[in-house]
Amino acid sequence: MEDILTLQKKIIPEMTEILEKRYNILRNIYYNEPIGRRTLAGNLGIGERIIRTEVNILKKQGLLEIKSVGMNVTEDGKIIIDQLKGFIHKLKGLTNLEESLQQKLKIKKIIIVPGDFDKDNFIKKDVGKTAAEFIKNTIKDNNIIGITGGSTMASVADAMLYNTKLKDILVLPARGGIGRNVEMQANNIAARLAKRLDGSYKLLHVPDNINKEALNTLLQVEEIRELVDMLKKMNALIFGIGRADTMAKRRKLSEELLTDLLNKGAVAEAFGYYFDLNGEIVRESSTVGITLDDFKKIKTVIGVACGSEKAKAIKAISSLKKDIVLITDEGAAKEILNMVK
Repeated sequence: MEDILTLQKKIIPEMTEILEKRYNILRNIYYNEPIGRRTLAGNLGIGERIIRTEVNILKKQGLLEIKSVGMNVTEDGKIIIDQLKGFIHKLKGLTNLEESLQQKLKIKKIIIVPGDFDKDNFIKKDVGKTAAEFIKNTIKDNNIIGITGGSTMASVADAMLYNTKLKDILVLPARGGIGRNVEMQANNIAARLAKRLDGSYKLLHVPDNINKEALNTLLQVEEIRELVDMLKKMNALIFGIGRADTMAKRRKLSEELLTDLLNKGAVAEAFGYYFDLNGEIVRESSTVGITLDDFKKIKTVIGVACGSEKAKAIKAISSLKKDIVLITDEGAAKEILNMVK
C-alpha cells in the first residue's frame, strides 16, 4: 500500500491536492448541510467557479444532492468521507509523522488527524470523532471516566456513537466550571458523554478558580467530598489542553497576574495548573477536582488538542506523563516537531 502511494505521488503529484480538495468539500457540506455554493466557497476560501465544477463532479458520482435549500451529502458520500479519512492519513505520510513525534516526545501513543484547526475550524470535529473512537475501544465495563470542559471535549462527547455494549460506566466532571457557557462546562459534557455510553454520571456543582477559604469550606460538603474521592479512583481521564494566556483570560485573571504568568514562561494550562514549556508548574489555581498527583496515577490518560497555535501547550503537557495518549491535528504535530528538532 505504501509503495503504491509513493508511486502515485511521483507519477500523479496533483492527485493528492485534488483528492484532499474534494474530501474537504464533501466534509464541509456534511458538517453544514444544507449549504449553498457561495457559503461553501467562503468556508473553504475557494472561488465559486471551482466549487461549481467540483460539486458537479461529486454529484455525478452520486456523493451529493443539490436541492433548492442547498447541498446535502448522500449516504454513499458519508461512507466515502469516513473511508477517505484513513486514506488521506496514509497519503500525507502522517503515520511517519506520528512515529517521529512519539519518539521525540517519548510518550505512549500519538494519533494525528489531517489538517490544521487554525486554518479549518471543522478539523476540531474530526479530532473529536477520532478521540471518541479511540476512547470507545479503550474503556471497559465498570470504568470510572473523568472528563474536563472546553469546546474540544464537547466535540469528543458529541462525536461518541451511542453504545449499549459497555456496562456500568460512570462519567465524572474532572473539575469545576469555568465562565458562563454551560454547554462547554465539564458537568454538561460529562452528562452528554454518559448518555451516549449508556452510563451514569455525577455533577460537581462548584465554580472554578475560587479562593482557598471557600474551597476548604466546599470540600466539607459530603456530596462534593464523595465525588472528589471518586475522581481518585478513575480508570481513564480525557482532558483538553489550553494555552496559558487564553485560559488566564477566560478565568478573568488580572492583567498583573497574566503578565507575571507570561514572564515566568507559562505556555500551557490543564486541570487548574499553568506550566512552562518543560512542564514545570508556574502557578496553581484553587479548584475542586483532579490534582496533578491524581493525574500522574491514572492508568489511561488521553489528551486532546488541535491547532498549530497550541503546539507549545501540547509539548509542555506531554512532558508530565510518559504513558499519555495524545490526539491532535497535523498542524499542531508539525509545529511541535519543528520545536523539538
